[in-house]
Amino acid sequence: MIITHSDITGQIVQYFKKNIEAGEWKVGEKIPSENQLTQKLGVSRASVRTAIQQMVGIGVLESVHGKGTFLIDDQVDGESGENRITAEDCKDIEKVLEFRRIVESEACYMATKNQTPELIEALRSHLDYMIKNKGEKEQFVLADISFHQTICQASNNLLLYKSMNKIFEENRKNHQQMNDIFGYRDGIYYHTIILNAIQEGDADKARECMFEHMQNGIQRLQADLPKN
Repeated sequence: MIITHSDITGQIVQYFKKNIEAGEWKVGEKIPSENQLTQKLGVSRASVRTAIQQMVGIGVLESVHGKGTFLIDDQVDGESGENRITAEDCKDIEKVLEFRRIVESEACYMATKNQTPELIEALRSHLDYMIKNKGEKEQFVLADISFHQTICQASNNLLLYKSMNKIFEENRKNHQQMNDIFGYRDGIYYHTIILNAIQEGDADKARECMFEHMQNGIQRLQADLPKN
């Protein structure tokens, strides 16, 4: 499979689905490592990791610390009907941000209650990568998404984690537009104060910072909309 520079994560996800549907990857077996996938597809490790997290979020893959990532369900497109979250549903970025404002604020509160040194280290790594790639939109956005996914995973609520990963997956075409809305400076600022609040163990403050982060995005978006 040849990966182009457009929607890299989405193409990697499709590569995963193709291997699963073709029976190349079987339930219960370990899939190739991040390093192997990076070399085979010619993409960054961050892109591979984001794609894996999306597949984990919809319950298809499971990552086991120290052992690798395993295929646990081969039904990659099993959802149907009016209750399915689709890319069409996520075209309205303001609605997506409203949803995230509600869900991620609580996820941040729960993650802070479940705070571990490993969580702080992971969030610090994502933030450092954002800072390092300020001005490099694609890499910045990947680190941004990973930061939020890590918080949702740390909530220890699988429904919350899966629903947010589904939102991230269906909204992936708008991720760079999200970056245009939040901006590099505000993105780094809010991720920094969120991380500090989590590290301090102040769950109420962490929730407040995440709410403010999403609200800031909504207000910036509304400011750019044509006035009625």
